[in-house]
Parts: sequence; structure tokens; C-alpha cells
Amino acid sequence: MRTQLLAGLMLLSACGAAAAQDTARIEQAYARKLAAQQQQDLEQRIAGRQQALNNAPASPVLGNPAGDVVIVEFFDYTCPYCKAVDPRLQALLKSDRKVKLVLKEFPILTPQSLIATRAALASMRQGKYRQFHNAMMDFRGQLLESDIFDMAKASGLDIARLRRDMTAPEVSDEIIANFNLARGIRVFQTPAFIVGGRLMNSESASIDFPRAVAAARGK
Repeated sequence: MRTQLLAGLMLLSACGAAAAQDTARIEQAYARKLAAQQQQDLEQRIAGRQQALNNAPASPVLGNPAGDVVIVEFFDYTCPYCKAVDPRLQALLKSDRKVKLVLKEFPILTPQSLIATRAALASMRQGKYRQFHNAMMDFRGQLLESDIFDMAKASGLDIARLRRDMTAPEVSDEIIANFNLARGIRVFQTPAFIVGGRLMNSESASIDFPRAVAAARGK
């Protein structure tokens, strides 16, 4: 009798273990399916916004405007991670003359972020965006409004004109468009990168930009 009871208990235990394994396999399969569906949805969202991401007239461009691979960056001038990754992006643009970098000003972190973004976009009207942008990306420490205009002046900008241009409707329109784009492709933090139409899911510090560009060319 005792032997039969032990055998029954062992059978129940084995069945329980098998059921647990089946449950784990089902959960893993469901997770893979859900991740695939989310990735497909994201790719469709990006594809449907390709023109606005890659070729918006009001978005600043660095590198080759006619490049065969487009990198889109959503960034904030007060974001330390954006600033940490920037030298690698600049090195890429120097080493690969066929890359187009589209900058999407995305001021989400501080009140100074919005001032810096308005000033940067306004600087395009004076043809000084690159110099001013690089100065603010190189700046370290807490970014104050006075720092922004000091760097603007050092970049050769007419400050009185800059202040007027910061309030232009076109500047506000670009910022609003960037927020709508970010929401549409599920971007909620900075920096965020799209390389060749693919949103990079890795932490910015671990992105291998030359490899990502090569992969985009090989699609």
C-alpha cells in the first residue's frame, strides 16, 4: 500500500513538473509573439513617417544631405547621454561621408531645454546652426539661460535677432512636429536613434554606429 502511495505521489510530482514546463514554454512563446508584433508595429509606424523623419525641411541636417543612410536623432541639450554619444556621431560623419544625420530637437528635460532648442532652431536663419549646436553639445555642467546666449554670441549670432526669431511660428511648429513624431514612434526619452529606418533599442553607449550603418546598407 505504501509503495503504491509513493508511486502515486511520484507520478503527481512528475505531472506537475511537466505542466510547469509546458506553462513556461507557452509563456515564452507568447512573449516572443508579442515582441514580434510590437516590433512589426514599430517598423510600420516608422515607415509611415519616413518623410517627416528623414526629410522635414525645418529639421537641421549634419553630414551629407544626400547620404545613402539616414540617422535620425531625438535629443535634448541638457541630456548628458546625448552629449556623451555626440563625439562618436561626429567621428562617424567624418569617417563616412555618405551618412546623413537629421537632428530632431526634443526638449523634454528642463525649462532650459526648450530655450536652447528655440535658440538653436532660430540660429538656422543666420546660418550658424552647426557652430551653435556643437557649442551646446560640448557644454558641461548645468545649462543656464545665460550660458545659452553666451554660446550664441560666441558662435557669431546676432543676439537681438536670435531672440526675435525664437518666437517665430515656424520654430514652434518644428518643436510640436517633433513631439508628435516621437509619440507616434513610441520615443519617450533621449537620446533615441533611428538608423536606416530601424529604431535602435540598445543603450546609446553600446550602439555601434558604423556597424548599424553597414547593416542599413546591406538591407
